[in-house]
Amino acid sequence: MKITKEISIGDVAARSEELRGENMTLNMGPSHPATHGVLRLSLELDGDKVVKCDPVIGYLHRGDEKIAENMTYNQFVPYTDRLDYLAPIANNVAYAIAVEKLAGLKLPARCEAIRVLTCEMARLSSHLLGIGVYAMDTGAWTVFMYTFNEREKLYSLFEELTGARFTTSYTRIGGMTRDLPDGWLAKVSAFCDGVERTIDEVDKLLTRNGIFLERTEGIATISKEMALAYGLTGPNLRASGVPFDLRKDKPYSGYEQYDFDVPVGAKGDCFDRYLVRMEEMRQSVRIVRQVVKTMPGGAWYAEDAKKIFLPPKAKVMTKMEELIQNFMLVTEGPQIPAGEVYFEAENPKGALGFYVVSHGGGVPYRLRIRGPSFVSLSILPAIVPGNFLTDVASILGSLDFVMGECDR
Repeated sequence: MKITKEISIGDVAARSEELRGENMTLNMGPSHPATHGVLRLSLELDGDKVVKCDPVIGYLHRGDEKIAENMTYNQFVPYTDRLDYLAPIANNVAYAIAVEKLAGLKLPARCEAIRVLTCEMARLSSHLLGIGVYAMDTGAWTVFMYTFNEREKLYSLFEELTGARFTTSYTRIGGMTRDLPDGWLAKVSAFCDGVERTIDEVDKLLTRNGIFLERTEGIATISKEMALAYGLTGPNLRASGVPFDLRKDKPYSGYEQYDFDVPVGAKGDCFDRYLVRMEEMRQSVRIVRQVVKTMPGGAWYAEDAKKIFLPPKAKVMTKMEELIQNFMLVTEGPQIPAGEVYFEAENPKGALGFYVVSHGGGVPYRLRIRGPSFVSLSILPAIVPGNFLTDVASILGSLDFVMGECDR
């Protein structure tokens, strides 16, 4: 006669706890394709579920803020290129506006329009790459081919405008390095036609893709309250339902003249962060078209900024006063009055802020940078635990950070 022993749920739970091994510590990065740069995540795993996540930064630290104290204001412009190196022109503009506010400069309408145009093109460039590599992080390779192709077209436009594809250094305190080339705006309009079609193609490939939805929906949800508590900005904040955009709420460079919408998410998960960036690209195209259509004439730099902006080359070669002015600006830098200012712009990754302290002269006494990617990474210990190891790549890609402006 066979005797069976009844086993209670409590016995099973106790046995499972007895058999459970120790948690494993795993380093993801700093050399890992899904970390989008030299980032290390120290993960504690229970099986394949993440129990604890500690981001370790500093592998790309270059001391930008200290370097600024030993350079003239214009000499520091190329260093801003290396912050969010996916949108260098937008970094240039944010830094220049901060210094110009300190100097009390008012720029002509054409200069402001050029800045808006190039910043929105930089946003398109950043989001195209961000969504392309995010798709790769979730297993969809085709999308990257579409988005990277459009980004290459943007780089060709940047090269024609600035002379460089990647680190452009196009902005100067008081204006831009040069005016728009003849026929360039027509090429920008043609690009807008093509990129809109590409955005629609990416939408068809991803937005209703079953695998992509499984990898993103309900993953790493950030509530409105949590997003505000951690200081998130940009698409990551708006995806959590907070309709805050500096271009609308604290407009600069004439953004108030242009008609565009601010996309806002509902749940704040990885999928919402993707949707917000997709719609932001459409809105950027909308702004670019308006700027091209209404581009004003006139000067592309503040002509009355005698002690700040370099005089035209033709005048330097023919007039003594301009020659002396050019020599003084090159050797001593733009003469900025004493004071302090903080300005932040709506960059592709979020609010990029510059705090500048001047004691007068051509070199800042102190400069501090508020990088949105640093803030985005700070929320990882709160949103990664509870997810599986395979979800970490999706979470990192959805935050769309860049280590250049995180480490600085």
